[in-house]
Amino acid sequence: MRYYSTNSKLELTTFREAVIQGLPPDNGLFMPEYIPAIPPEFFKASRQLSFKEISLHIAQAFIEDEIPATELRRIVDDAFNFEPKLIQVQPHIYSLELFHGPTLAFKDFGARFMAQVMAYFAADSEKTLTILVATSGDTGSAVGNAFMNLPNVQVMLLYPSGGVSRIQEQQLTTLGGNIHALEVEGVFDDCQRLVKQAFLDTDLNQSWMLSSANSINIARLIPQTFYYIHAYALLNETERQIIISVPSGNFGNLTAGLFAKSMGLPVSKFVAATNINDVVPTYLASGEFVPRASLPTISNAMDVGNPSNFARMLNLYDNDLDAMRADIYGCSFTDEQTRQAMAEVFHNQGYVLDPHGAVSYLGLKSYKQQHPDITGIFLETAHPGKFHETVESVTNQHLKLPPRLAACLDRPKKATRISADFGSLKRVLMEITSNLGFSFS
Repeated sequence: MRYYSTNSKLELTTFREAVIQGLPPDNGLFMPEYIPAIPPEFFKASRQLSFKEISLHIAQAFIEDEIPATELRRIVDDAFNFEPKLIQVQPHIYSLELFHGPTLAFKDFGARFMAQVMAYFAADSEKTLTILVATSGDTGSAVGNAFMNLPNVQVMLLYPSGGVSRIQEQQLTTLGGNIHALEVEGVFDDCQRLVKQAFLDTDLNQSWMLSSANSINIARLIPQTFYYIHAYALLNETERQIIISVPSGNFGNLTAGLFAKSMGLPVSKFVAATNINDVVPTYLASGEFVPRASLPTISNAMDVGNPSNFARMLNLYDNDLDAMRADIYGCSFTDEQTRQAMAEVFHNQGYVLDPHGAVSYLGLKSYKQQHPDITGIFLETAHPGKFHETVESVTNQHLKLPPRLAACLDRPKKATRISADFGSLKRVLMEITSNLGFSFS
């Protein structure tokens, strides 16, 4: 399997090079030269397979022989000491809980797999592997935990000042060691822009082996396909049309689902559910993609005004709007609608939604109003405890925090504040480099 840039299919590269580079030199995004087809027999047999067995099979289809089978099995075993859970919330409506990993967010699946893959590829390199990450919430802590204390790896977490919940900030700024938190005076789109600029900077690339751990990195995206197939394996209602609703911000999670569908996963449609940062639902309705500054909401991990993975979506459908519409239903919701959904589901079913899961639930309900005879799965991407202030205000119930979340609240915050211009980021990176004993050429 080779990989190309969304900006050009002329040059192909290996999986290793795509993972380590993070971004192609032309500032596109890496895509597999083809989406591997999985035979229908596999999906039928998946009911007897564990999550790790499904993950290994799909990973091999994308990586082939670039990682030996024994090493890939070890990577999968080390990465996934947890798995998704499928919970019935209402008749024909299920929650796919993706928050049972170490940082209680779906980002653990991609981050832990990617960290193990990168560590394998970087083991024989003389340069320090430097991971640059833009986070709107959960990515930072997931990546930080995944790479914590790995040899010859430094991680820089860029997050928007005031743009993440207190618990999310505590999770990503209290790790220390080889994990460095950079608090950006701006929004997530500024953080994402700075990361992309860093990849194009000659000085930084000469001194460090730069890579990204956002969903722009193909090694983060591929493992996110695993849990869609596992969800199908857990579902007992496969005789009905299956719809999956995905809370969407940077659209990596939805893109992974579309990969799975292209591989053969029997899902009729995906719902792209967003908050008021609705540039993709607007595109699906009007055919015009107009990036804009993101707006703050209670589902902050989805506060993205220019989603990177939209380029992959366009590429996957060869810029065919009608083909994309055939597979994706887009919708968006306000904070008030989100709170109402959280309250209704808690009081009627006793199930606690986090704000992102509530947006996903609303997207599924919106589609189901028009197509009632479907079985729907909505993604719960973060533990409600990460947003306990919002959850408690909606449910009027005290939410006991999991010990892993409660523990981080008492640790001292360690973050370097920077402005949203690239010069500020570069100066800080050079200082960190100098303190680590490296020098710029």
